Amino acid sequence: MKTINYGLNVLLLAMMLTFTSISMAQEVNVNTADAQSIAGSLNGIGLKKAEAIVAWRAEHGDFTDLSSLESVKGVGPKTIEKNKANIQF
Repeated sequence: MKTINYGLNVLLLAMMLTFTSISMAQEVNVNTADAQSIAGSLNGIGLKKAEAIVAWRAEHGDFTDLSSLESVKGVGPKTIEKNKANIQF
């Protein structure tokens, strides 16, 4: 019986973690947001990548579309694909 309860607890925890990571993503304008806002809004974008996004924007100007984000080192098509609904310009 303890094994079943343990298994159910592990499953419940895994579901909660999955839901939390999915629900953390929120819309963010990559042309105006600061690094902390970008990191807190997009899945797979930590503070280092968010800082790289802000630095690239400062040097090259605003991003014009999703593919222009690929110019930032560490931001690839998979990251963009999973966040495309939340990226604004």
